[in-house]
Amino acid sequence: MRSMATETYLSSRRRGGRDECVWCDAQGRVKAVLPLPRRGHSFAIDGAGARAVVFGRQPGFFALAFRLAGPARLEAEELVLPDGHHFYGHGVFAPDGDYLYATENDYRRARGVIGVYDARAGRGYRRVGEFETGGKGPHEVLLMPDGETLCVANGGMETHPDYGKSILNAATMQPSLAYLDRRGGRLLELRTLADEWRHLSIRHLAIDRGGQVWAGCQYANPDGRRPALVLRHSRGGELLPPACPPDQWRAMRNYVGSVTANARGTVVATSSPLGGRVLFWDAAGGHLLDAVALPDVCGVAPHGDGGFLLSSGHGVLAWHKPAAGPAGGVSAAGEHRPARSLAPHSVQGDLAWDNHMRRV
Repeated sequence: MRSMATETYLSSRRRGGRDECVWCDAQGRVKAVLPLPRRGHSFAIDGAGARAVVFGRQPGFFALAFRLAGPARLEAEELVLPDGHHFYGHGVFAPDGDYLYATENDYRRARGVIGVYDARAGRGYRRVGEFETGGKGPHEVLLMPDGETLCVANGGMETHPDYGKSILNAATMQPSLAYLDRRGGRLLELRTLADEWRHLSIRHLAIDRGGQVWAGCQYANPDGRRPALVLRHSRGGELLPPACPPDQWRAMRNYVGSVTANARGTVVATSSPLGGRVLFWDAAGGHLLDAVALPDVCGVAPHGDGGFLLSSGHGVLAWHKPAAGPAGGVSAAGEHRPARSLAPHSVQGDLAWDNHMRRV
């Protein structure tokens, strides 16, 4: 287990009216900064922790690759997209770091694709291929523990940059979780939702210690319902919601913004900036452990021995270790007890952390 004092993170933020990618510690002390042309979203980090790529926020028309070498100003090279494509804000490296896989929208043909980029030394992250994701609107992509399978959250939404984030296929949305062979793009497994939940867009992913995938969703139908916003999946099985009191789903306001597992893979955190809270789940048991309130919280990343670092759009960085026990901060009757306090707790003025934070 790495020391809490040496843990570092990547996040995007707005500071003094400028967008930037920052490499920092858990207290927000900066190691290096990379200016961005627009808002950043998430990151791909290679297995050695030596290289990273920051992706623009959807619709993202930039992705910048850089080395985590420690200068005050990071130097980057830009990935070149084909005409008619944009990034969805997420990507992942191959286990050996030779290739990068990025979620993209081929918006002229309304196709979700994985763009494949050559990340070997001297290749300049040249785009060398693509394959379809089995659905529209692929958002986050993760590499499964076997090192050969990509898991993709297909949000199901058809969008076009000319129309912002307007959903162009609301009547026919079909979110899905797809498993793809990373070498050739063969679709290995596809799980979709029941038709009544076609507007439950699957967006963000994490993998727990047992190899189970956890998915965070955003409900894109103003019908007043408050569905389960978190799903878990084991290969060959069905998409299942974890056990959770209905009032906790209501408090999330139909929006999960980020999902991650702690360093042990035993607890999964799901954040909601709209609801201003983070829910913490027992990965093995599939039930709610704890919850904490923090206005405009979205970024979550592993921190220390089983805890999490949280970031907010109000410039706050804080850490929280979820309550232990069979039901944590939720009683057997399903009534939420007061959340534990956050500590340490730092606020930086004139600064807004963006959606995601990744531990290096």
